[in-house]
Amino acid sequence: MTAISDRPQMLPEEFEEFARHLTRTALGIRLEFINGKLGIKPVPDGDHSMIIEWLTRICIQARPELWLYNHGLKIQTYRGGRAHPDGTLAPSGTVAGQGEWASTNGVLMVVEVTSCDSDTERRDRVEKPRAYAETGIPVYLLIDRDSAEVTVYSEPDGVRYETVQILPFGKTVRLPEPVGISLDTEPLKNWVR
Repeated sequence: MTAISDRPQMLPEEFEEFARHLTRTALGIRLEFINGKLGIKPVPDGDHSMIIEWLTRICIQARPELWLYNHGLKIQTYRGGRAHPDGTLAPSGTVAGQGEWASTNGVLMVVEVTSCDSDTERRDRVEKPRAYAETGIPVYLLIDRDSAEVTVYSEPDGVRYETVQILPFGKTVRLPEPVGISLDTEPLKNWVR
């Protein structure tokens, strides 16, 4: 996500209107509004999409009552952020009737897969863990193609995640409750850069 400004310039409602207009007129970008900053997130490449497909299959098999959504979320109580995670694990039907930016009520986990852009460090490893923890999302799964590692953030305290587990691709990762799914990450080695 490329920061357009270092200071807040719009309200969440203004961002939503701007994002709606831009997605109708510009192809290949997704907008986010985190910590009061407007940013552009690149559209996923093929390997990125394969990782989400892999994770979706595992989640459906392990927990058929859940769904891995690709949907925008209203995050943070402070500054009313808006994020577009690569995946949002929640009970089936959670986003029904919520429009483009859904509440995080019922969300068990958010997923981000690193992209080929210069803002991955700031966006996926710094800003999003903080924003998701502030919102109270129980688990944040970061699939990091740069380092070939999976990072599992859990136990949000309203400011940060108290538990962070980092494992290399190839290890089995146990996603903590309320997710309760194990991931054999060996296939992720096929989609690194």
